[in-house]
Amino acid sequence: MTDTITITDNRSGKTVTVPITGGVFSSAALRELDPNLFMYDPAYLSTAACASSITYLDGENGILRYRGIPIEQLAEHSSFLETAYLLLNGDLPTADQLAKWQYDVTHHTMIHENMRKRFVDGFHYDAHPMGMFISATAALGTFYDDAKDIFDKDSLDKQILRLVAKVPTIAAMCYRFSQGLPFVSPDNALSYGENFLNMMFKIGDDYAVHPTLARAMDILFILHADHEQNCGTTAMRVVSSANADPYTATSAAASALYGPLHGGANEAVVRMLSEIGTIDNVPAFIEGVKNGDAKLMGFGHRVYKNFDPRATIIKKTAYEVFEVTGKNPLLDIALKLEETALKDEYFVKRKLYPNVDFYSGLIYQALGFPVDMFTVLFAIPRTVGWLAHMQELLSDKDQKISRPRQWYTGVDTRDYTPIAKR
Repeated sequence: MTDTITITDNRSGKTVTVPITGGVFSSAALRELDPNLFMYDPAYLSTAACASSITYLDGENGILRYRGIPIEQLAEHSSFLETAYLLLNGDLPTADQLAKWQYDVTHHTMIHENMRKRFVDGFHYDAHPMGMFISATAALGTFYDDAKDIFDKDSLDKQILRLVAKVPTIAAMCYRFSQGLPFVSPDNALSYGENFLNMMFKIGDDYAVHPTLARAMDILFILHADHEQNCGTTAMRVVSSANADPYTATSAAASALYGPLHGGANEAVVRMLSEIGTIDNVPAFIEGVKNGDAKLMGFGHRVYKNFDPRATIIKKTAYEVFEVTGKNPLLDIALKLEETALKDEYFVKRKLYPNVDFYSGLIYQALGFPVDMFTVLFAIPRTVGWLAHMQELLSDKDQKISRPRQWYTGVDTRDYTPIAKR
């Protein structure tokens, strides 16, 4: 039998051989050797904490698939709501299933008036939209008596529908509050992306969303809908493992996304390009990166080692958006930076290529979104992925409440010292 691994405990001489399936072997092998033996794995770089059929990611070859379908095909042919159905249900919908799903989402976009008139007013006038989004998402669950009935499929499906439908409304509400603008109610006649842009930017009755921009929003949402076991998804699974309701768990995942090392990367790209200032400054900036004096944002990825397949799609989308909005003044700097870095042995050797964040921030800016909204824009579609993972976890008989072990490195035993003798 070749697909096995044999581990020997040299302390006792005990040996255990276990199968390798899909490049994974069970940690039960360690417990079989010694029940008190644990593996130290900071940041879970070598640990598979779950089995999942949602997203396949091959970082070495730049492959990303949702339920087996390449991301390139979904971005070209699908809509965000169709992709959301795929992630949540496992298969693409029939025409009737898609029509019903779109109708249900569209007709659940409203949020309770108390959220709009009382809850939001409690925030400071300059509150960060993402902080508001996290709080409002958690609070939304308190409006539904059945929110905690997560093992009742009909109830859980209802909460998932509500969250998918309402997170764009919450996001737009947070933005309008931050700008001192009146809220815009959802419009059932509009598509998902079109409705979101309308709620964000409508001023006056003659406002209309350009179809190219609505499609770009859909593509951006598709590209960000799921990305395997990242920090936010791990947070979603950990909190869901405690049988928390979907709103609380989604809020926890969004809190992880709020961190600048996770969801704030595209914001960092825009700030970096702004600081570079002009094309003429690119060579000096590149040298600064190589010398350790500057940080190159939007290049490289924890998982992708050759290229990020989403980056190619989003670069094409950027040009389509700029045809409507006019070119983002930072684009020329971005193109020069990409060109220079991809020809430099320093970056090629380290496999530092543009990732999805490198161009997405430029698109968001061209669409009119302030930098503070970038992470919120990430959270809207990723809510679908998070909920798909919650569903999967709740139906996985191998899963229990998450409880990683620790390697204790503190002092052994010591007596308490009265404060007068310290």
